[in-house]
Amino acid sequence: MVKASIQAANDAADGAALSDAEQTRLNILDVATAEFADKGLSGARIDEIAEKTNASKRMIYYYFGGKEELYRAVLERAYHAVRDVDTSHQRDSLTPDAALRDVVEATFDYHNQHPEFVRLVMNENILRGVHICDIPGIRERNRSVVDNLRNILVRGCAEGLFREGIDPVELHMTISALCFYNVSNRYTFSFGFERDMTSAKAIARRRMSVVDIIESWCRR
Repeated sequence: MVKASIQAANDAADGAALSDAEQTRLNILDVATAEFADKGLSGARIDEIAEKTNASKRMIYYYFGGKEELYRAVLERAYHAVRDVDTSHQRDSLTPDAALRDVVEATFDYHNQHPEFVRLVMNENILRGVHICDIPGIRERNRSVVDNLRNILVRGCAEGLFREGIDPVELHMTISALCFYNVSNRYTFSFGFERDMTSAKAIARRRMSVVDIIESWCRR
């Protein structure tokens, strides 16, 4: 009984240690995400990230290996998060047009709620996508998103709602582009056209417009 109690206590301590380690790792990723999104890979500094976390610079190197490895970990988590949103919604019970609207709304909302994702993507494109190539599973996750759109299009065509010949990759690109622009250019657009694109009213109006644009493009 005593040995069993000791073992149980040791197991509990190991579990707590693992939990603490994971919390530390997540804290580093959260802070690093903000730093890389604001300053890019070249502008972010490990020293500054360490100062804003509950970890030391040495611990950051222990968990991630270096600044580029930490950046790739941030990028990987960001892409997996947006793809989880794309694939987590159950849309088979929806009509094809309702399913398409749900895809667009979910994509728009995610971009609007996570501007750091938009900035990370912009930074990675400035770097010509050299780091995304090293992230495992990106293409597989993208294929699942395209397959989801293809299924919606096939059902919509069968019911006479959507026109034939729409490439699901092109559709995904168009949805992403419209949702992305609303975040990436909101400040320059707001100034240039004297319209506050950060207001709740403007965001809601733009969300409705993007949904209507995509649905109209797909309709017969």
